[in-house]
Amino acid sequence: MDAIRQFGHRTFSSLSIRNYRLYFIGQGISQCGTWMQTIALGWLVLTISGSGTQLGLVIALQFVPLLVASPWGGILVDRFNKRRILYYTQTIRAFLSGTVALLVLTGTVQLWMVYVFAFLVGLVAVIDNPARQTFISDIVGNEHIKNAVSLNSTMVNLARAIGPTIGGVLIAGVGIGFCFVIDALSFVAVLFMLTRMHGGAVERTPQRPQERPRFLDGLRYIRSMPLISSVIAMMAVIGMFAYEFQTSLPILAQQTFLGNASAYAALTASFGVGSCIGGLYAAGRHRISPRQLVTFAFLFGVSMLVASVMPTLKLEMLALAFVGFFSINMTSLANTTIQLESRPDMRGRVLSFWNMAIFGSTPIGSPIVGWVGEHIGARWSLVFGGIATVLAAGFAAHRLLKRHVLPEVSPEIELASEETENVKL
Repeated sequence: MDAIRQFGHRTFSSLSIRNYRLYFIGQGISQCGTWMQTIALGWLVLTISGSGTQLGLVIALQFVPLLVASPWGGILVDRFNKRRILYYTQTIRAFLSGTVALLVLTGTVQLWMVYVFAFLVGLVAVIDNPARQTFISDIVGNEHIKNAVSLNSTMVNLARAIGPTIGGVLIAGVGIGFCFVIDALSFVAVLFMLTRMHGGAVERTPQRPQERPRFLDGLRYIRSMPLISSVIAMMAVIGMFAYEFQTSLPILAQQTFLGNASAYAALTASFGVGSCIGGLYAAGRHRISPRQLVTFAFLFGVSMLVASVMPTLKLEMLALAFVGFFSINMTSLANTTIQLESRPDMRGRVLSFWNMAIFGSTPIGSPIVGWVGEHIGARWSLVFGGIATVLAAGFAAHRLLKRHVLPEVSPEIELASEETENVKL
């Protein structure tokens, strides 16, 4: 019993913080709605156009703003109160989903409208993503940041399992539009939880520097920190060619396994289940190192290659669970590392480049993966991502492991210390 109690305390320690607990609940509800919308958006595009390339283009449009404008979003996050920013961004997201729901339910939706919706969602994400990520570190502090990041990733991926399952049932039963309705309503939970938070961490507005922050400030800072720059470079390659599941999985479900929206939802949910298990494993670990990061990146790539050859839908679901397990361990380690290595006044800008690397690279990678899936074969879209990930892990190993490597340390003690801010790896 003591071992179970210690495991529970270690794995869920950040949930003892009231503000983070409220944030976690609100985001959990919202993320379920977001994943329902993701399923609905992909199937809506395929229903209208029947084209994997068009699906890739729509998804790419959603991430174009992150590629172009992320650094400026990071500047705003470093200058203004993050809770106030989230009030605005979450309200706008609710309005956009509600508008698409109305268009779909009235039968007036057209492909160009989906393009506009995707672009506007991406525009909001330029500010919303770094605001949500840095808000976590504000309300839990460095002592709990690794646990909070891991649990947050687990929550997102639990939503990846729940949301698509409900979405698939809704699409088959009552239609695509109701997924967008529920997504719009889910943002109300976030707004309510934000009103219930209190304390200096959520009220504090970052101190503005005497000189106006510039785009190049964040870039120069990242270049001066080899650990951060290496991690972001690795994740840019992985984000561009491997994290295109919104493009590859619908094509895989439709072309390879001759399924419908329920098959797509099942594949997405399997990835989410594996990610949840991996997230709990990650949350219980108190030590991180570049070696762990490289290892999980390599295993993520290999698992994608294995998933690409699975002969049946059930075996594909099993393989994607392993893909999810390794994926969340890789991303939680990478995210925690760059947050702990970043100065607090630069954290928003660093995370904006992180978002540019993972999500902003999608406008380049998604059409390529969509074209590969449509014209060469759906399985090859996974092969493409798996090979790119293995190569990126090799690059990171060369950059990090051949230099002075950080020992496996407790991030609460050493990675969060001032002395490690200038460690050159």
